[in-house]
Amino acid sequence: MVLAAEYKDEVTVPQGVTASVSGMTVTIKGPKGELKRTFNAPKATIAHAANKITVSCKMPKKQNKADVGTIAGHIGNMIRGVTDGYEYHLKVFYSHFPMNVSVQGDKVMIKNFLGEKYPREAEIIGKTKVAVKGQDVTVTGIDKEDVGQTASNLVMRTKIRRRDPRVFHDGIFLADRGTRK
Repeated sequence: MVLAAEYKDEVTVPQGVTASVSGMTVTIKGPKGELKRTFNAPKATIAHAANKITVSCKMPKKQNKADVGTIAGHIGNMIRGVTDGYEYHLKVFYSHFPMNVSVQGDKVMIKNFLGEKYPREAEIIGKTKVAVKGQDVTVTGIDKEDVGQTASNLVMRTKIRRRDPRVFHDGIFLADRGTRK
């Protein structure tokens, strides 16, 4: 088996976005904000030249190639986040007890879920924004992982347990996800 001398992946930085690399720390600034992330891949190196960020590895093995692709993917998500942002749409659905969803600080309060006496809390991660309008919940932000985790927290806090799922359809469900325009 012959190993390649160097394996690399390039990410193009668009106009209006500035990037800086310091060791394994990448900072991306764009019209919607700034994201900074430190990566941990011992054999990978990150370099920035002109309008490209290059992630490379010398004498790679299978795991090193995977690390290079993963880091390049995360950098691409960071660039997409500071230019367009991310937006998830969720729906509040109930058939038995009317559920009330509200935002209080860095928590989303879910009241009267299945007639429960005490409210459930779902955590808002990072600088993510949550807006509730009637039965629609919108989760927006520039960090893809924070937006996705916040939406997941909402869905998981209303997961039905110890009841027949064919009868109890109540909960908060993901309706749409994607890039904000």
